[in-house]
Amino acid sequence: MANIFIIHGSYGYPEENWFPWLKEELIKLGHQVIVPEFPTPDGQELAIWLDVFKKHIPLLNSETILIGHSCGGAFLLSLLEKIDVTVKATLLIASPAKPTLNQFDEVHLSFVDKEFDWKRIKNHCKQFFIYHAHNDPYVPFEHAEVLSKNLSTNIIEIENAGHFNANAGYTKFEILLEQIKEIL
Repeated sequence: MANIFIIHGSYGYPEENWFPWLKEELIKLGHQVIVPEFPTPDGQELAIWLDVFKKHIPLLNSETILIGHSCGGAFLLSLLEKIDVTVKATLLIASPAKPTLNQFDEVHLSFVDKEFDWKRIKNHCKQFFIYHAHNDPYVPFEHAEVLSKNLSTNIIEIENAGHFNANAGYTKFEILLEQIKEIL
């Protein structure tokens, strides 16, 4: 049994998009799935999100899988910088890697307007997976390229997936579920 975390993004919450569906599918496979709720947009600061997550740190181990959507992916990069355990895998879906130069910068800045310690991040995760679409209206594809280069992994490009949210038709995410099954 693995502990699997799904981290929502800006203006997000645990019951949106494909999160409830994926949680249910993984629970059926016998895994513990935790989808924490973080304050957003009010109170959306990296330090606050890290404080909200600290109660879950004892559950992180070599079998843990981390999944971050949008700003949740940037949060996971900072989490990996700070923890002292190596998790099994981190999956970043439509994640920013730097300021986006759009209306979301105000809530994203504490997460991405910094120099990431890529070596430390890579030392705390055995494998990374990056999902992105060229037609993402919020996070340009170049962010996936930054992540790919710094995490030494390929981009899994999904055609016309937008921001992988309900507005783009993502209330289920079959490809992601299959990827997680392979990792497990």
